[in-house]
Amino acid sequence: MIAGVDEAGRGPLAGPVTVAAVILKTIPAGLNDSKKLSEAKRLALLPAIKAAAVSWSVVDVSPKEIDARNILQATLWGMQQAVLQLKKTPQEVLVDGNREPNLVIPCRAIVGGDGLVACISAASIIAKCHRDALMQAAHLQFPQYGFHQHKGYPTRAHMTALQRYGPCDIHRRSFAPVKAAQQSGLFL
Repeated sequence: MIAGVDEAGRGPLAGPVTVAAVILKTIPAGLNDSKKLSEAKRLALLPAIKAAAVSWSVVDVSPKEIDARNILQATLWGMQQAVLQLKKTPQEVLVDGNREPNLVIPCRAIVGGDGLVACISAASIIAKCHRDALMQAAHLQFPQYGFHQHKGYPTRAHMTALQRYGPCDIHRRSFAPVKAAQQSGLFL
């Protein structure tokens, strides 16, 4: 009854930060840090992870919440909420990174845990797949930004679109490039 917790989307300029928590009863083959797996491999593992889970949850922390709290506090809050939404209460929580959310359950932060601990790897994959799907959907609403390709990360194409069109509803206004684009108002 150990829960693994990880997030996807701390660095993007747009979209939520997505946090997943998962308690595994068995360990599916092929788990790894989601960033080290292809999209096809992540999507193939997702049903196996969910089938192997005693419980899993996903929390999306909105851009407005990120702007209000700051990205670190929003991520820690999302981790707390993901653990609280599990249908079973874990005995311990293992979190990828170097900071622990505020929980009454014993919690340990493990740097690089998404590549070392199966339940954290599973959470990493769930969070990444969920957030990627949200950004694919955001592309349908805001096609000019190319969210389906860069998922909100500050790529050259995204920065160009941000300068051309200004920020949209899902941009994080507190992030410097978005703030600068909004303040300049020089949209082509």
